[in-house]
Amino acid sequence: MRKLLFVLCCLYAALARADQLPPAVAQALKNAGIPQAATAVWVKEVDVHVPRLEINSRAALNPASTMKLVTTYAALDLLGPAYVWKTEAFAGGTLNDGVLTGDLFLRGGGDPKLTYDQFGRLLRQIRARGIREIRGDLVLDRSAFAGNGADPGRFDAQPMRPYNVAPDALLLNFKAVTLQLVPDPANRKLLVSMEPAPVNVDLVNQITLGNGNGTACGDWKERLRADVFTHGPTTRLVLTGVFPQACEEQRWNIAVQDHPQFVLGVFQQLWAELGGVFTGGVRDGAVPAEARAVGVLPSPTLAEVVRDINKFSNNVMARQLFLTLGMEAGHRPASAADADAAIRAWLDARSLAVPELVLENGSGLSRRERISAEGLGRLLQAAWRSAVMPELMASLPVTATDGTMKKRLKQNGVAGQAHIKTGSLEGVRAIAGFVLDKKGRRWIVVFFVNHANASGAQAAQDALLDWVYERGAG
Repeated sequence: MRKLLFVLCCLYAALARADQLPPAVAQALKNAGIPQAATAVWVKEVDVHVPRLEINSRAALNPASTMKLVTTYAALDLLGPAYVWKTEAFAGGTLNDGVLTGDLFLRGGGDPKLTYDQFGRLLRQIRARGIREIRGDLVLDRSAFAGNGADPGRFDAQPMRPYNVAPDALLLNFKAVTLQLVPDPANRKLLVSMEPAPVNVDLVNQITLGNGNGTACGDWKERLRADVFTHGPTTRLVLTGVFPQACEEQRWNIAVQDHPQFVLGVFQQLWAELGGVFTGGVRDGAVPAEARAVGVLPSPTLAEVVRDINKFSNNVMARQLFLTLGMEAGHRPASAADADAAIRAWLDARSLAVPELVLENGSGLSRRERISAEGLGRLLQAAWRSAVMPELMASLPVTATDGTMKKRLKQNGVAGQAHIKTGSLEGVRAIAGFVLDKKGRRWIVVFFVNHANASGAQAAQDALLDWVYERGAG
């Protein structure tokens, strides 16, 4: 009887403190002007049934980019870590003495990482098949994904920022160019180069170099402006502003053009570099049955793609993967609704009830997406027990080491001991992942903040990670 009473007392004590934030966390929230009611916390040892800490854990909140954990875990489990996408090339018409009298078809399979360099490999395959001149059009088969026609500036009125690029079955180089900005103080100018350099993009550099009186580079990008103007088949990219002379070389990624025009411009650039001739245009169309295969390019494996998505919180790659789930469930063209249905069917099959889940694009770049801290925590617990745990775990940023956690918690004991996905939007800060405490026990940690002052929540979230590492078991 005494033993039973002792156990009951211990359970009561544990429950009594399960809804109380650690003092350092509570103080950090107070300092940031964030009420506890605007937070949700769920902390649980991976092999224990009762959570160690629960605060508003069943409230459906915006998780920002931690929603990528749902998409990437579902994809690894449904498709397998070795899954690859394929981008294929086909020739129509006739080929004589290096001249293709007909169209060249490119069929996209939704590859999230079809980079400029990889695209060049595909074009070299086509040249190796003896095609030198194309007397026809470049025809893009983008039918694997449904076109959503969404305004790229709808989310935050920043249509040229790469994170706002819409998914596409033939997504090339994230539909973005990289500008290399090199100060040349001796000649009082800023040198700007572009890669890729689409033939149909005219770069106009009107940026001036600062006078050199300042000593800090600061947020140099806020002092610059990029504008796009269309002149017939050509897109003019005009750069203006002042670049601080104190800055060293910088890189600036900008999304330009629509998907077909961007593919055309990069194709024209690379094809000419390979000694090819092309004078046609670009249009959408299906690959005809009689077309001949002249090249195929497999993507990196899903395990590699998931690592990029979670380590660096890549939104467009996550959206590509989200639609891929709908495509592989048998829907072509695949829509967001198809992907949503595929994930819900997967959750049902795994007996993972998450009734509060709201999905829009699977990336967390959304004002609509919702999940509870408990719901995401239970998904992470299922992932921990799954066959794909190593791949998912390896994809998460490591505290003070890499990805979006590289600069956080460098002076704390938890440095290098936690795999944490981060998320941030205006009014939202989130973390979710795993902490290995100082006694060798693994913990699941989820912490959401939805509040106007959420930008100040990092100290509280870092304090929770440190608390779990140091004193999580009490």
